[in-house]
Amino acid sequence: MKKSIYLGITLILAASTVLSACGDKNESSSTEKDNTQTATTTDTAKTETETPAKEEEPKKEEAEPFTVSLRHIQISDAQKFRKAILDDVVKKTEADVPGLTIELDGVEDQVNRFTKLPAEMAAGNPPKIFDLFGGAGDALKYAKAGRLLDLTPIIAELGIGDKFLNLNQFTLDGKVYGLPIGGSTEGFFYSKPLFEKYGIKEPTTWDELEAAADTLSKNKITPFAMGSKGAWVPNMLVNTLIGRYAGPEAIDGFPAGSQAWNSPEVVAAFSKYQEWEKKGYFTKGELGLEYADMLNQFVTGKAGMMFDGSWRSSVFKDQAQAGDLTNQVGFFTMPGVPNGKGNQLAVNGNYSNGYGFSADLTPQELTAVKAFIKNMYSEEMQLRGLLEDGLLPSMKLSDESIAKVEDPIVKQVMQILGNSGGAFSHFDSTVASDVYKESESQIQKLIAGKSSAQEVADAMQKVQEKALAAAK
Repeated sequence: MKKSIYLGITLILAASTVLSACGDKNESSSTEKDNTQTATTTDTAKTETETPAKEEEPKKEEAEPFTVSLRHIQISDAQKFRKAILDDVVKKTEADVPGLTIELDGVEDQVNRFTKLPAEMAAGNPPKIFDLFGGAGDALKYAKAGRLLDLTPIIAELGIGDKFLNLNQFTLDGKVYGLPIGGSTEGFFYSKPLFEKYGIKEPTTWDELEAAADTLSKNKITPFAMGSKGAWVPNMLVNTLIGRYAGPEAIDGFPAGSQAWNSPEVVAAFSKYQEWEKKGYFTKGELGLEYADMLNQFVTGKAGMMFDGSWRSSVFKDQAQAGDLTNQVGFFTMPGVPNGKGNQLAVNGNYSNGYGFSADLTPQELTAVKAFIKNMYSEEMQLRGLLEDGLLPSMKLSDESIAKVEDPIVKQVMQILGNSGGAFSHFDSTVASDVYKESESQIQKLIAGKSSAQEVADAMQKVQEKALAAAK
């Protein structure tokens, strides 16, 4: 299944429920008794005409309380800006829907994706709203199993169906089953102070990149910060190396069967990673270090570069997180490799992380979901994500909104995307779950020196062939 992403690179890039009120109208009148029926009738009418009954304030009807569960992954300090946006959306949604309380459940990304959510999907009891990864191994698999809400009529009703830049990784048989919260690309962040100190210019060629790494290494600075305890972190770099050596088409070629993992080009990508390991380009002890540790290595000046997603950019304008590197970080995409296949100006680009919704909803819960989508997927929130968190928008923004971008890293990223030769996805959003899990195991074996590049590639191809056979 082809999932190539062609970014809207230039970023050319916007029922509340009303409480019904009712109350009892109590009228009071004073009448005087008279000896005759006529007098009584006259006096009563006169009293009601001259002294209108006092009306009580209408009593607001109490809405029936209900709770909607929401699983998110914004749990670290580096994600505090995105969490603030989510909190504001939650408050607005609760205000819009009478009786609603949204119950937040913060879970680490990989635990949610590979442990909790799969188990909940298998049991048929996922949260009502949850962080969801796109692609064959996640959103499309759950959609086939009937676990995800078809959002096609909802986004049409809200008038935002044509506002998204790319919904491919959440679309199955023409129906949309998830909404990406933003876009991203991956590349090298670098320390401007260290580059200046050692006379290194921002690399634009492969030779310049490796020369920069050599210079840092000679001066006892780790070239590339790395935390490989979570194997998805080094796999980001592996993915882009494959995109360079084997070409952008290789990523979609794996699940299609047109690209072999043990082809010479893919083996070359693994070999380059292994070469950098042997040269000591990565953080010593990386297999015991978390994603957060990688950032700490970089901001404390122990490493000169860090391969990471563009979503990290907000960290470097926050003194509490970046320290002395606040506003002192640059960004560049991986240069083309000598004799690499395909378009060497292509970048990795994804609209693969967002929110999904349970197919099992009561009418009240469906109302809440619609309100959440309306509030989260708006120009206001997309712009906040770009300005406050450095998260590339997943929806088209107006020129007026784009003009508000001042963050230099975000500007660099947007310029890179604007000058790119297209984009390719990350293979974790295109291959089957078993294949991706094998890739995590194999990259850690490569890092540990327990497997060669060829052995890793052969192991990957074996699992890929099983997945292809199972899909027939």
